[in-house]
Amino acid sequence: MESTAKADSKNPIQVADRLFQAMELLADKGAMGLMELSTELHLNKSTAHRVVSSLSYMGYVKQDEETGKYQLTFKLVELSNRIMSKVDIVEVVRPYLKELMRRSEETVHFVQRDGIEAVYIDKVEFSGNTMQMVSRIGSRIPLYRSGVGKAIAATLSSEEIEDLWNNSEIIRTTPYTITDYEEFLRELNEVRERGYALDNEENETGVRCIAASFSDYTGEVKYAFSISAPVSRMDNDRIKELSRYVLDIKDRIEREYVK
Repeated sequence: MESTAKADSKNPIQVADRLFQAMELLADKGAMGLMELSTELHLNKSTAHRVVSSLSYMGYVKQDEETGKYQLTFKLVELSNRIMSKVDIVEVVRPYLKELMRRSEETVHFVQRDGIEAVYIDKVEFSGNTMQMVSRIGSRIPLYRSGVGKAIAATLSSEEIEDLWNNSEIIRTTPYTITDYEEFLRELNEVRERGYALDNEENETGVRCIAASFSDYTGEVKYAFSISAPVSRMDNDRIKELSRYVLDIKDRIEREYVK
């Protein structure tokens, strides 16, 4: 029975197995000579040569004329970019947002950065709450005074943060809005240490948010999500509990979408 299961687990097209093994090996090790490839792939020299010749013919591998070593081209990168360009990020993330909503029993938002603002691109509300959030998909919120915004801003360089602040219209919309640049920088440092950001009634009186950001497949951080709730349901103990949910969801999204 064990030998049958092992046989069934083999790639039914052996040549495809060898092609992809060679590409994965070159991706891990970098440029390699034919003998190195032959040894690592456990293939004789002539078979290894046919494998890299086939990959070269298809444009996935090139040979250095001076060293004779083989290395991957950027065709795989181009292929992955074409694939990712077709990905609907909202569809990818929505199951995680729904899970976060069920676990927290609160409203969950998903935003995309657009310059100095964040745009709401999805929202999942817990039906059991009588008080609903006033936010709506398509509306905007300044990065400097929102949890999602600070989660994104914390990943930027010093120059980018300064540009963000200088180009924002700093308005004290609540008694808790941060309007001092040095205080804003200290807040971002805390975000980096915690791994998540807080909106302590900075945009809307009576509402607190816990937020985290994540990068897209290119490494650019332009997305963030948050749990929003009235302060009556979001004391410090509740924040500690919900922050664990947020960091767990952040990690899982990145493992699926980024890595």
